[in-house]
Amino acid sequence: MAQPVNLGDLLDRSRPAGTTALIDCLDWERPREYSHGEIDRLANACARGLLARGLRRGDAVAILAGNRAEFLVAYFATMRAGLVSVPVNHKFPRETIDFVMRDSGVRLVFCDRERRAQVPAGIPPVDFDSKEGDGFEALLDHGDFAAVRPAARETAMVLYTSGSTGRPKGVALSHDGHLWAVQSRVEAGRDLDRERIIVAAPLFHMNALGTSKVVFAAHGAMVLLPQFDARRYVEAIGRFHVTFLTSVPTMLALILRERDVLARTDLSSVRVVRMGSAPTTQRLIDAVKKAFPGAAVSYIYGTTEAGPVMFGPHPDGRPQPDLALGWPRPQVEVRLVRPDDPDGREADEGMLWIRTPANMTGYLNLPDKTKEVLTPDGWYISGDILRRDAAGAYYFVGRADDMFICGGENIYPGEVEAMLERHPDILQACVVPVPDEIKHEKPFAFVVTRDGGRLREDDVKQYALAHAPAYQHPRHVVFMPALPLASTGKVDRAVLRRLALEHLQVGTKA
Repeated sequence: MAQPVNLGDLLDRSRPAGTTALIDCLDWERPREYSHGEIDRLANACARGLLARGLRRGDAVAILAGNRAEFLVAYFATMRAGLVSVPVNHKFPRETIDFVMRDSGVRLVFCDRERRAQVPAGIPPVDFDSKEGDGFEALLDHGDFAAVRPAARETAMVLYTSGSTGRPKGVALSHDGHLWAVQSRVEAGRDLDRERIIVAAPLFHMNALGTSKVVFAAHGAMVLLPQFDARRYVEAIGRFHVTFLTSVPTMLALILRERDVLARTDLSSVRVVRMGSAPTTQRLIDAVKKAFPGAAVSYIYGTTEAGPVMFGPHPDGRPQPDLALGWPRPQVEVRLVRPDDPDGREADEGMLWIRTPANMTGYLNLPDKTKEVLTPDGWYISGDILRRDAAGAYYFVGRADDMFICGGENIYPGEVEAMLERHPDILQACVVPVPDEIKHEKPFAFVVTRDGGRLREDDVKQYALAHAPAYQHPRHVVFMPALPLASTGKVDRAVLRRLALEHLQVGTKA
């Protein structure tokens, strides 16, 4: 196979074009199957149609829609045409969506019927569901198309951060950087052309987009769900004989609660389970192994700013502990730096500095923010705290932004959550800081119990005191039927912080 040069043109034309590439479950009763050749022809037609609309190289084109085949066709076509793809989080507030469109200079928006009303005035929409002149089919101009050959570090896409602590930042990512990421994953994988991978995470997120590109580059197949639904996810595994699961840990935890559908579904096809994009625990990994006994389970790490390829198996085949991210992959440089060390010396635990070919070129329109996280010699300062063991394997500790100080002690919520989730009656936990006049901040825990669990608040506190340093024990515990999720499938800590403060205010008034 000739190495691709455009991130939107990943098809291996030496392989049969008629093999299945995508099963789109937008209509669950009548899923639509696409071959690799069909996706290729549609992407060419869409690229031709975009240029016929007068768009020029470097213009930004947004996608504001749920998961569906047309989303991926538009994504690949935009980049093939030398345009910049901007997948937009459709769960952002309307004001934030408007900001993203303005900030990225969007000239045209692909959308679906459900989100069309969110398209800002003055930007022409192309509606995936419309059969009129503004519809997707009307845009298509069928015929051959030669993908644009990008310049070095030319922007292929802009992905926006979640914006939980302010306005989201546009992360500019290049063709060559993410072609390296795709090829690295394809080369590291085994028999990916035989895999059937399920994707339910939103396509506006790096996780799902990265997986999709690997599927097309490896000539594999994917089952695409319009959104995450735990029961439908399990049903899809059995219905379509899925072999490869990739998910956020929280999503897997929700899947494991659906005991009735798990029990009646044939899960024997699953050979690989990979989880990432959020912290996990040994208890969850053990539960996943039990549910999918024939699968290899691994925990992975990536960021929007530095790409999805960072750590992997030991080059000499050493065993990898379940909670380890692994060892740096080829062409990945890693440093751990103590946040309080002005000299930036290497440590066994500290903030991850990372340099890969997939590092972003910068934050869009934010030169000062870019300088804060990208060093002049190309290191990305991630904001994540990792540690390295004696064998050189790396482990995720927590976000530096999430860390808070209680009585002079640093607390990483992920460590406290992992401890709480070792309790046999606790399914999930999330710890957030709340203000305290004496301690500065103190831990507040939200807990989801297992079926039939009858824990009291004091039970949780006493367990924490018995299994961790006293300063880590939660001073308040609230039980919930489920933890709220952000649009990316991670636990929404911002919502829980607000709920914690409201809980304290109510308690004070009482």
